[in-house]
Amino acid sequence: MGTPEFAVASLDVLVKQGCEVVAVITAPDKPAGRGQLLRESAVKKYALDNHLKILQPVNLKDELFVSELRSLGAHLQIVVAFRMLPAIIWEMPLLGTYNLHASHLPKYRGAAPINWAIIRGESRTGVTSFKLEHEIDTGSILFQNAVEIDDTITAGELHDTLMMRGADLILKTVLALQAYFESGKPLMFMPQNDSEATHAPKLNRETCRINWALPGKEIHNLIRGLSPHPCAFTVVTRAGRNPLVLKVYRASFQRAEHHLTNGSLITDSTKHLRVCCPGGFIQIDEMQLEGKKRMKTDEFLKGFKVDSQTLLS
Repeated sequence: MGTPEFAVASLDVLVKQGCEVVAVITAPDKPAGRGQLLRESAVKKYALDNHLKILQPVNLKDELFVSELRSLGAHLQIVVAFRMLPAIIWEMPLLGTYNLHASHLPKYRGAAPINWAIIRGESRTGVTSFKLEHEIDTGSILFQNAVEIDDTITAGELHDTLMMRGADLILKTVLALQAYFESGKPLMFMPQNDSEATHAPKLNRETCRINWALPGKEIHNLIRGLSPHPCAFTVVTRAGRNPLVLKVYRASFQRAEHHLTNGSLITDSTKHLRVCCPGGFIQIDEMQLEGKKRMKTDEFLKGFKVDSQTLLS
């Protein structure tokens, strides 16, 4: 059970291992783009290419879907980046339902663990396989794999690392469950300590707007943690002109003492663009101005004039 690209790697490793995947459950096709044409999920595309049975329920409690799922006789269900499952679904298989979560649980339970781990300046995260229970992301842990977070990595780069580590962990999980099923080899579960839990709620527009009054390190973490999607943004104001939204994809933080206005700009008008903030400057390296394409700073400055009255807010 899965929908985005993150889930494809786990499905692929199971297929290549020779596991009998009796069905793939993924989201219904959705209209996307200017033409609102129906778009298939990444998992569905993979399933089609590999001739796997596909189910796309709108309602996970629908009697026909539940009946068809039960008729498949799956011993095990694996969930990677899917929806919350009703008990009638996750309780169905003989061996249970196991989820892959992109954090080192109980840290960062919730919808956006990769983003929040970077935004909050963590130096380590990971992937976790656990058995589904009633409360989201709270089940007993079977396996974990830790991943270090350096000061430059973006959410997109960390996503790709965790995607591959997660696929390895899912294979390890399935093989352990197979050994238990075939020979009774015991499984060692670790209950989660709720007192250590942190949360990773859905991202919204308010989360993504840069506050230039925050410490520079926090601003840098926000930019990294939201790149490339949904992307941190700021609003460019200039005298006598309409405000414009500027997305910031890549930046670095330079520590320095200054007494300049937060959000004011310093530039050589050719290669460098720095934004004043507490404790130093954010140097913007890649951005996208409203109505324009994504570009590096030198290209941006060729077509955009920055003067003393240009501010970011």
